[in-house]
Amino acid sequence: MPPKDLAIGLGIIVIWAFNIIVIKLGVADLPPLLVTLLRFALVALLVVPFTRITRTQLPWILLLAVTFGGLHFPLLFLGLQQAEAGTGALLVQMGTPFATILAALFLRERLSPRRIVGLALAFGGVVILAGGPTLPPPASTALLLASAFFWAVSTLLIKFAPPIAPLTMTGWIALFAIPLVGIGSALLESGQWQAIRQAGLAGWGAVFYTAIMSSIAAYGLWYRLLQKHPVSRVVPLTLLMPVFAVLLGVWLLDDSLGMHKVIGGLTVIVGLAVINIPFRRLRRPRLR
Repeated sequence: MPPKDLAIGLGIIVIWAFNIIVIKLGVADLPPLLVTLLRFALVALLVVPFTRITRTQLPWILLLAVTFGGLHFPLLFLGLQQAEAGTGALLVQMGTPFATILAALFLRERLSPRRIVGLALAFGGVVILAGGPTLPPPASTALLLASAFFWAVSTLLIKFAPPIAPLTMTGWIALFAIPLVGIGSALLESGQWQAIRQAGLAGWGAVFYTAIMSSIAAYGLWYRLLQKHPVSRVVPLTLLMPVFAVLLGVWLLDDSLGMHKVIGGLTVIVGLAVINIPFRRLRRPRLR
């Protein structure tokens, strides 16, 4: 990968890592489902008027609006309320092992011994995290793991769906997710209008950053990299996201950095690397 594209890829990972920090600050200033709702409204406003979908694409967009827009993102925002940024980022990365298992079950993709080892390491890392003081309360942990699971379900749906331009998918999922998240906010939260009037830089910053920087800019650049380079060279960059999120959490939010987080986090990342990176056996040169 050329240095310019590598720099773009690393910049995207930093944007996504900082996104975790921004969400943490945002949900302390505004109710989490309200932040999600405002994010989707802004994304839809900026994208939908300039894109179109077909009748064939519509059912898949509606399904993704439920799994990705109505479940993954709201659960992520709710779970991060009581979780440290780095630990939350590590738990959300469990979407990769979940996607690997779902692909084996529904796409008949073979679970090689290498991937089984990667799955064991990833889930073992979560067990190590569970033994330390930085793991969020059981409810928040469950929400974050559920968020990761529905990310994996959404990934599976995208594999079955007809081709849809990434920006188009982002905008229309946001549009159709608005009523779902709105109903959730109305049922589970209160004082939304007062919260909007009293929101400060943290709340509105989270809305604009997650919508423009994370959803539109970062994903747009990410899919462009995937079009230009092999997936095996691009996707491993995501392994750095929880590393950056942990470091940013320690630096900006005074999160702790105990041995359980370090060892558990490294175990998760190594497991994800084993799953994602196609390690090839070194061929011995033939003797002539």
